[in-house]
Amino acid sequence: MTLKQLENKVKTLTESLKVAENRIKTLEDAEEIRDLQANYIYWLSNREWEKVVDCFAENSVVKIESTPKRQGKTEIADMFKSLTTNYDYFQEGGRILAQPVISVNGNKAKGYWTMSQFRFNFTTSSQTISLFGPGLQGRYDVKYIKEDDKWKFADMKYTRPWPKNPTYGALKRGKQGTGRKTKNTGRGNK
Repeated sequence: MTLKQLENKVKTLTESLKVAENRIKTLEDAEEIRDLQANYIYWLSNREWEKVVDCFAENSVVKIESTPKRQGKTEIADMFKSLTTNYDYFQEGGRILAQPVISVNGNKAKGYWTMSQFRFNFTTSSQTISLFGPGLQGRYDVKYIKEDDKWKFADMKYTRPWPKNPTYGALKRGKQGTGRKTKNTGRGNK
């Protein structure tokens, strides 16, 4: 092998190593974002509001269900604090995050998650009954930003129910999965 061939080989290996390092960093960032989202749900369920608020960047925007949009950590903190003082039946526990789709681009990322909630309080005229089930699914659409080398929420929207008009029970013929009409040929639809 000549010196020139060896130099080319080193250059190719160096470039390959740089690509591998970037891919590893992207995977590590996606895992840190998964941890952020999971911790947020854990702390939310456990009413650890200071930890919840710490998940947000300084200028975050939050829109949860039908509540007014909140911007900045102060408004977000006020919103979460009001859950403890103004909302007696805040649902603790019974939240399961699933199906994360995360796209990382440097110090910014975006993603969406589904969350199912299985514990509900039902209030009657004489008591509040806590039941596990039935489930209700929502969706988080989130933009993330890295601040001081930590991933934070930059923009969060939570929609429930999701999908907006869920179909319950058996699906009607021709609507399996895609919403497209299919022709029934008797041989199975392809």
